[in-house]
Amino acid sequence: MKVYTSAFLFVCISTFINDAMGTALKNEPIQPIPSDISYNQNKVELGKMLFFDPRLSKSGWLSCNSCHNLAMGGDDNRPSSIGHQWQIGPINSPTVLNARFNVAQFWDGRAKDLQEQAGGPIANPKEMASNHQLAIKILQSIPDYQRMFEKVYDSKRISINDVTDAIAEFEKTLVTPASRFDQWLLGDESQLTKQEEEGYHLFKTKGCVACHNGVGVGGNSYQKFGIVKPYDKDKNSLGRYNVTKKEEDKYVFKVPLLRNIELTAPYFHDGSVWDLNEAVSMMADYQLGIKLSDNETSKIVAFLKTLTGKQPEITYPVLPPESIRTPRPSIN
Repeated sequence: MKVYTSAFLFVCISTFINDAMGTALKNEPIQPIPSDISYNQNKVELGKMLFFDPRLSKSGWLSCNSCHNLAMGGDDNRPSSIGHQWQIGPINSPTVLNARFNVAQFWDGRAKDLQEQAGGPIANPKEMASNHQLAIKILQSIPDYQRMFEKVYDSKRISINDVTDAIAEFEKTLVTPASRFDQWLLGDESQLTKQEEEGYHLFKTKGCVACHNGVGVGGNSYQKFGIVKPYDKDKNSLGRYNVTKKEEDKYVFKVPLLRNIELTAPYFHDGSVWDLNEAVSMMADYQLGIKLSDNETSKIVAFLKTLTGKQPEITYPVLPPESIRTPRPSIN
């Protein structure tokens, strides 16, 4: 069996993207978001309706978009989201934008993909507070949804697998290509200022790129928060330990994506930091054991802002009307 080094794999990936895009791709540890990703359009349209439909929640008030607001960088710009009966969630909602590039979903990686993640909030008592059976009963009672599901999945019976599959297909479209940094990677030197290029150089030489690399500029590995010194602001969130029950996985989290980072404050799993400069300084301190100067921090932040890409253009869907058989919402 052949064993490939990460450097060799990077060259292969770079060559593939280069050939696909027909451009001179820079040999860098970050790759541009592909602009030619294909989708099942019928699934996407159905999944978009479900993503915005609050009837999947017990109260009939919360939708996927409540915590992953596509007008606000794909999250809700809160330290932690508000769920059923104004309950406050235990952890910061990560952005749904570019989530397809994550190695797994949720901060602790407990969902292996977008489809598995999509079923979680519906049945979580602190989030949408419904259950899969009730969600299916609601959808099955709506004639237009019945017809759409039959068209896409060739069955008169709606399943939770179909629901999460459609939502995941829509979420896969939520990518943000054509950032200034991506255009620079593809050979347009005019896209970055001298300060931004210097910031990227610091991002690499200081060690940030060891975890924040690839297409998502992160999201493809797990790391302990507090490598050099313990992170003492939050000792309740145990990260991967909740999944593996291994002592060494305490306070280990999925490395967050840095795409569109200027749009997704507050930062970290506990949403404790609102200022991007402060977040960068803290990461250098806790993860790398170095003290950045204010000038170095400003340059890195300037680079990070070049990762903001073209935001998805979403036409708000008109949802199909319920019928007399549709279960009524409950705030209890």
